[in-house]
Amino acid sequence: MSTDTSARTQDVETDTGTARITWHRASGRARLVLAVSHGAGGGIEARDLVALAAALPAHGVTVALVEQPWRVAGRKLAPAPKTLDTGWRGIWPALAEPGLPVISGGRSAGARVACRTATELGAHAVLALSFPLHPPGRPEKSRASELLGAGVPTLVVQGGNDPFGRPAEFPEGPHELVEVAWADHGFAVPRRADLTQEEALRVITDAVVRWTGSLR
Repeated sequence: MSTDTSARTQDVETDTGTARITWHRASGRARLVLAVSHGAGGGIEARDLVALAAALPAHGVTVALVEQPWRVAGRKLAPAPKTLDTGWRGIWPALAEPGLPVISGGRSAGARVACRTATELGAHAVLALSFPLHPPGRPEKSRASELLGAGVPTLVVQGGNDPFGRPAEFPEGPHELVEVAWADHGFAVPRRADLTQEEALRVITDAVVRWTGSLR
């Protein structure tokens, strides 16, 4: 179980193994579930996911931090995209079980999964944190089609110095994009930045609070 007494963990069996959801329930009447998964190189302890789990419940949003089966099993390398999508599909019924609209979200590789499966799963919206628009230094290997094909309201939150795609590189589209100045792919900011790490995380949480409040 989580050491956070406000959180509850739930194991979910999928076709690719056991996944795990850590629920951070809305402090009042919940109106949405925000389900967010990790990237290919980290877990739900990522600073942006932790910040959202702390901030959103006070605004009527239950946050579900999702660990994909490969991560729960202790493997260090993420499987192929199709396997990630299969795992997300298997987790979805548990995310929808509260009977609330579900925002499908994730950071990095998790954002790609959310975009690819949103329409199929009936997601209310997509939150894409640090969307990996292309591999570092390879802008010709664009993944823009995944983002543009989400088919539901989408918010992208991107670091200003993200080597996987800086905000100016993103194509025009129906999505909204919020820049976190100075931040890298993990939303870390250097000491020379004109904002602190705490302020950078507040840019993220404030943007998501505002956006979720606008969803109908």
